[in-house]
Amino acid sequence: MALHFERAEYDARRDRLMLEMADKKLDAILLFAQESMYWLTGYDTFGFCFFQSLVVKADGSMYLLTRSADLRQARHTSIIDNITVWTDRADANPAMDLRNLLNDLDLLGMRIGVEYDTHGLTARNGQLLDEQLKTFGQIVDASGIVSRLRQFKSPAEIRKVERAAELADDAFDAALKLIRQGADEGEILAAMQGAIFAGGGDYPANEFIVGSGADALLCRYKSGRRKLNKNDQLTLEWAGAFNHYHAAMMRTILTGKASKRHQELFEAARDALIAVERAMVPGSTFGDAFDAHARTLEAHGLTRHRLNACGYSLGARFTPSWMDMPMFYQGNPEPIAPDMALFAHMIIMDSESETAMTLGRTYLTTEGAPRPLSRHDLDLIVK
Repeated sequence: MALHFERAEYDARRDRLMLEMADKKLDAILLFAQESMYWLTGYDTFGFCFFQSLVVKADGSMYLLTRSADLRQARHTSIIDNITVWTDRADANPAMDLRNLLNDLDLLGMRIGVEYDTHGLTARNGQLLDEQLKTFGQIVDASGIVSRLRQFKSPAEIRKVERAAELADDAFDAALKLIRQGADEGEILAAMQGAIFAGGGDYPANEFIVGSGADALLCRYKSGRRKLNKNDQLTLEWAGAFNHYHAAMMRTILTGKASKRHQELFEAARDALIAVERAMVPGSTFGDAFDAHARTLEAHGLTRHRLNACGYSLGARFTPSWMDMPMFYQGNPEPIAPDMALFAHMIIMDSESETAMTLGRTYLTTEGAPRPLSRHDLDLIVK
């Protein structure tokens, strides 16, 4: 089997899940998030774009329902022994196959949790599932159980995140060698992703953001490339990915001269990031960290140019996003605790002057101050 962790690591994760299930009086849980399956068993696939589910019983036994295309994938990458294949055919209803599997497992009439809040369960498949289970037993939403367990990284997971951070730095080094007047965004992007692949890394869970000129104000990937001008701005958001664990970074790099507005926005972004770092400690909440960001940018007169979130948790994630919960936003009561991998990003977009400035990096929380995982400093970069 192609496992990324020792078997004892998976056993410990299963035991943690069993304790949570016992606390919530669940006889079984139906997992649909690929992140949950990967974390619990090592199962590594993008086959979650189709219907599949991992059934975990209260005694820790696990049963996968999937398609024939993923049968060997599951055998090769996971610790799952019990695999059932539903058949692709006209008018197939895999939710019925799942109900039959649950019946075979003597779960009729039992209390069953369902992981609804995931890209691995579309609204249509969720309707099919609910239709099959409406008379089967007591069905409850168990969406947050595994995702909350995944927030806290084991020593073995921390090593994965640290390697991802090294790859993110390597990607930035590759970009900085190319950024100059006339540089092509496509070549910069290729060098960044190439550095990660060359270092043994993976595709990230979503596309890198690359945009210059007016596109530097965008916070999402868009198709199309341009070449940098003499005095230009380039916003990059990327992540090193290693065994699907992510470490993200975000920077706006300038060519030519730094305008007065760029300098103002950079100083505000740096002050805000430092304020968030100070709040990123046990005893604070994710909402407290966001408030530190918001207060700082308000003091700089930039409230209308900031976003309504300033970061999020990171870990092993799959398409379509490397963003994990919880997030830094107003009022989020989730407590910050040691051994979390957290990405804080300061994003300031002045649309009136078409001036962009971003600054972000990944941290590992500790018993005290968070530890930045990047070897790069926070200085403004002008090429």
